[in-house]
Amino acid sequence: MLAATLRTAATLALPPRCPGCGVPVEADGRFCAGCWGELRFLAPPWCAACCLPFDHQPHPGAMCDDCLRRPPRHAGVRAAVSYGPIARRLALKLKYGGRMGVAATMAALMARHVPADAELVVPVPLHRWRLWARGYNQAALIAAAVARHGGGTVLRGGLVRTRRTPVLRALSGRARADAVAGAFAVTAPARPRIAGRHVLLVDDVHTSGATADACAAALLDAGAGRVTVLCWARVLPGSD
Repeated sequence: MLAATLRTAATLALPPRCPGCGVPVEADGRFCAGCWGELRFLAPPWCAACCLPFDHQPHPGAMCDDCLRRPPRHAGVRAAVSYGPIARRLALKLKYGGRMGVAATMAALMARHVPADAELVVPVPLHRWRLWARGYNQAALIAAAVARHGGGTVLRGGLVRTRRTPVLRALSGRARADAVAGAFAVTAPARPRIAGRHVLLVDDVHTSGATADACAAALLDAGAGRVTVLCWARVLPGSD
């Protein structure tokens, strides 16, 4: 009785707020109507190889131009939303603002894209020095929340970043790929666990794909049967 009273008092004093803009909402993790309306949710039809959304489905098994030229090794990049003002705001709150609860909000909207046969959930790793400076890996927080939605078992520490890489934001696509080439590896103890498994590689934002490609290559080279990338937001061609 006392606990319920205290919870009610806390809710009245600190009501749930929209993760996008901070206005009071009905429940934790809920968006206000304005922010919800600004999110663009991604879903088929999309490229059969990389899951880039299509305006319409040209034909079954259609692939985008990039994948026709160079099919990715991974099994597609499934994103909850396209990268835009609200999606960016959440990513920054989680990554730099210490708002770790945002990971659960993201994962709840990512869960519909979890493949039914996914077996292991692997977060994109930070280098140990960056992890020490930030205090946590935002991808690991999202991965743990995705696993609670049935995404499989989280494999912690199995994929590591072997060297520091520069901030990729200002680099060209080719330069990004060169910067992360060979920067990831699967540890020896993790190799038997991933052998032949469908691995779900989790990150917050997918931009050029250089990091995801490098991580997927490391996992596949170590014996993973399949790697699907799952992220909160994806930067689409032509977007700001």
